[in-house]
Amino acid sequence: MSISNDIALANRLADVAGAAIRPLFRGDWQAEQKEDNTAVTIADRAAEEAMRAILDSERAADGIIGEEYGSVREGAARQWVLDPIDGTQSFVAGRPIFGTLIALLQDGWPVLGVIDQPILGERWIGALGEGTTFNGRPVRTRACSALEGASVATTSPHCFAEAEVDAYLRVVAKAYPRRPFPVYGGDCYNYALLASGHLDLVIESGLKLHDYAALVPVVEGAGGMMSDWQGHPLDAGSDGSVLALGDPARLEDVLEAMAGA
Repeated sequence: MSISNDIALANRLADVAGAAIRPLFRGDWQAEQKEDNTAVTIADRAAEEAMRAILDSERAADGIIGEEYGSVREGAARQWVLDPIDGTQSFVAGRPIFGTLIALLQDGWPVLGVIDQPILGERWIGALGEGTTFNGRPVRTRACSALEGASVATTSPHCFAEAEVDAYLRVVAKAYPRRPFPVYGGDCYNYALLASGHLDLVIESGLKLHDYAALVPVVEGAGGMMSDWQGHPLDAGSDGSVLALGDPARLEDVLEAMAGA
């Protein structure tokens, strides 16, 4: 299967997910709490159902890993990873900074990723061997000459385990030595902004495969890099700690700051 065919399919998946989500945005419904205490809505479920229907029909040999409806064909070398609404809390709050995430894994490695914001009509696509595009036009991360002054984002410090908070705060102190002022909120939207050159660094932990798989091709196809907190590349077996850097040259600076060096 050619990457161009996979990209075309990923675009269609994003289209049907967006069509399911948009009529429900700021609508009259109640969010539910899942067993892991995260929120889910009828829009999450409708969007994933729409994407899975296409994959079951047109990619019957490929596996599917979905946030809401689990996994099928787990032994397949090719796995589609779906997060219909990454940032459900933002969706519930009526904030258009959530996104639909679509990834394709080959033997456990992300080779294609889509971040789609269906309310604003914004779509980032990255694929192995292809540059990242935003609404069809190439985008690049920006250079960052030093950690001091870098723009740092995370969804919320409350998402970190107690032992991780200090590592995060050490990076913030290096980036903002005179006034701590990181960017909060955003979920997957932060990574899209980093790919487009608006942020320098995103730090998160506790993510699941459906949270980060699509981000890797988007960020790296724009010239950035993603790793875990030890600097290792992200794959299906990663531990859920995530760094995204617009300028890969800053990785050692970030790791040293996190370690207290």
